[in-house]
This record gives sequence, structure tokens and C-alpha cells, in this order.
Amino acid sequence: MKAKMKGTLFATMMALSAIVLGACEPLLVLDPKGPQAQRQADDTMLLIYVMSAIVIAVFTIMAVMLYKYRASKQSPDYEPPHIEGNMLVEAICIGIPVIIVIFLSVVSVKSNYIVEAVPQGYEDTEPLVVYASSSNWKWHFSYPEENIETVNYLYIPAGRALEFRLYSHGPITSFWIPQLGGQKYAMADMETVLHLAADQPGEFMGRNGNFSGVGFAENTFLTTAMTQAEFDEWVQEVHETAEPLTEEIFEELLEPGHLGTSTYTGTHLEFSPPPGPHSPVSERDPNAEVGHE
Repeated sequence: MKAKMKGTLFATMMALSAIVLGACEPLLVLDPKGPQAQRQADDTMLLIYVMSAIVIAVFTIMAVMLYKYRASKQSPDYEPPHIEGNMLVEAICIGIPVIIVIFLSVVSVKSNYIVEAVPQGYEDTEPLVVYASSSNWKWHFSYPEENIETVNYLYIPAGRALEFRLYSHGPITSFWIPQLGGQKYAMADMETVLHLAADQPGEFMGRNGNFSGVGFAENTFLTTAMTQAEFDEWVQEVHETAEPLTEEIFEELLEPGHLGTSTYTGTHLEFSPPPGPHSPVSERDPNAEVGHE
């Protein structure tokens, strides 16, 4: 009777789990829309397959061993023989894990170099450079070539390489668009570079992936990928309708808090240059000082 009740309870729990999981949206990291994210999704699935195979093999061997060498199979006076060891079994138990670790290490190192470089297939395209800087609890996107700055939203052209130069006006944050690639830290007084690309138009959620205070949960932004023609039209529209970004406005934007989206002509890079050798100021004048004002 107890066995029957346990079986019923187990079946009910499995059914409920299937219903709950079936209602979940697909994981964004496994729904890639760019070459960097595709590489990482492929590696993630490879890890899942390898770990699943290991778990299945281990539990299968355990079940066989428990059944084959169960105590009830032997006579009451049975005494197990003294065994010194088996070289073949020991070689398998040590060798297979070593091979798995070496294989996964090679895959990980190779993928790391791939995702840190310009996306595959975009080597011959001129990248769009965007300075992505964070503050409590906002994202500022500066387009130096287009002379535009946006807050809490990002417009990008699909089918073109993207070069994000990341830094922070406050605590360490992490820039992350799961469907386009992995996350990377944005730090004060240091610039990091992240290469991404969107293969097709669409909307992708982005966020700060690193805890940076009480407003961390809402430190998000929406990324919209569009055709190059649509992107050029947006740039022209911004120059015709948006107000200029002044130092006073930017200082207000840096105040801790949550804001909606906003758009400006000009960027803060002129009066508050980013750290690092790629600063627009340092590129114009090698003798110019680079840093936060």
C-alpha cells in the first residue's frame, strides 16, 4: 500500500513539474540571435550533453552494482575475497575523467578566443562603436560617430559588427545582452571592450548582470536591432528632434535613481571623457589627459 502511494505521489510530482516547465519561456541564452551568443549556446548544450551522459552512466553503473552485489544474493556465511585492485578498472576510472576535462578545457579556451574577437563573418565590416557606461541605476549609450547619446535603450544595425567600450561612473556593473553574447564587466577608471553582432532585426533585453546596490533589479535596457537604412533614419530623426546633452543635464542623469528612456544630440564624452586609450579625446590629441572630470 505504501509503495502504491509513493508511486502515485511521484507520478503526480512529475506531472506537475512537466506542466510548470512547459509554461516557461525559453532561456534567452539558448535562443541566440548573434554569432557570439550562438557559440556560447552551442558550448552550453555541449556541456549539458556531456554532464547528462556522465550522470546516466554513473547511475546505471550504480544500479547494476547494487543489484548484482546485493547482500540478499549471498549465503549467510559468505566472506568476500581480498582483492588487491584491478589496473584496468583504475585506469578507466582515472583516464575517462582526465580525457573529459582535457576535452572541455580545449573547447572552453578556443571559444574564449572566438567570443573575444570580432564576430565570425563580420571581419570585413566596419564596426559600430558604442560607449556603454553605467551609473546608479542607468545605462548611458554614447555614439561618437553619430554624435548621439541615449539613456536606458540601445539602437543597433543588424548585420554589422558592434564594438562596445564599457566603463562605469560608479560601482562595478556587468553589461549583458543574453541573446547577443556573454556579459562583461564595466568598471570605473578602466575600459573593457566587448564585440557583438545581431544577425537579424529584433528586440533583445539587456541588463546589468552584477549586483550594484538596491536598484540593481531594474538596471535594464531594451536593445532594438534594425536594418542599416532604418538606423540611419533614426540618427537623422534624433538630430532633428532631440535636445542637446549638456554637462548640467548629464550631472543630473548621474544622480542615483531610476529613469525612463531619453535621447540627446551630442555625447558626454566631450566634457566627461571615458578612461582608457580609446577615449575620443586621446585619439584626437595624444597629449590630452584621459579620465573622469
